[in-house]
Amino acid sequence: MFSSKKSDPFFESLLTIAKNVQQGVNYAYECKIENVSDLKQISVNMKSYETAGDKLIHELIVMLNQSFMTPIEREDILDLAIKLDDVLDGIENTLAHFEMYSFIEVNEAMRQFLHFIMMSVDEAVKAMELLNRKDLLGMRKHAILIKNYERECDEIFRSSITQLFQTEKDPIRLIIFKDIYEQFEEIADYCQNVANTIETIIMRNA
Repeated sequence: MFSSKKSDPFFESLLTIAKNVQQGVNYAYECKIENVSDLKQISVNMKSYETAGDKLIHELIVMLNQSFMTPIEREDILDLAIKLDDVLDGIENTLAHFEMYSFIEVNEAMRQFLHFIMMSVDEAVKAMELLNRKDLLGMRKHAILIKNYERECDEIFRSSITQLFQTEKDPIRLIIFKDIYEQFEEIADYCQNVANTIETIIMRNA
């Protein structure tokens, strides 16, 4: 099944979904928040990536429903697609909270979170490129790197929460910062879910 050189439309769809996530995360990493008025446009732009992701997931579901044969289990294809899209949904939701709070204080911990999330998504795209080449075993190294980046985010979360409770005296600011940190940590967990799903697919098919 995996010896065919012909490109598979399901694997192409997964790569397209991963690249859309990558574009959205890169936008979040590169965007500048200098004042409250920036937040609305950033939220609008992030929503466009999230909407595009939903459309790609819908198209994949239609294709799965119309196909008798799939290159791997259809449940694994859909699960991987949804896990990838969860990362983008998480980023969009976090930036929506920035707007909701009128929050513009992006600090080094938040930049580090986004840096490792961005690198995780880059690895996911590389894994999907290998999947398109039907190199399942080659995907494992990218799954391992994603898990390593998630552990980095765990350390950032612990240290940032510790520092927050040691230094922040305003209860409202403490609640906001804690919420934002927790959301970034959850996105890192979504990235790890992608890695776990990749490893499951390798185990079942390689």
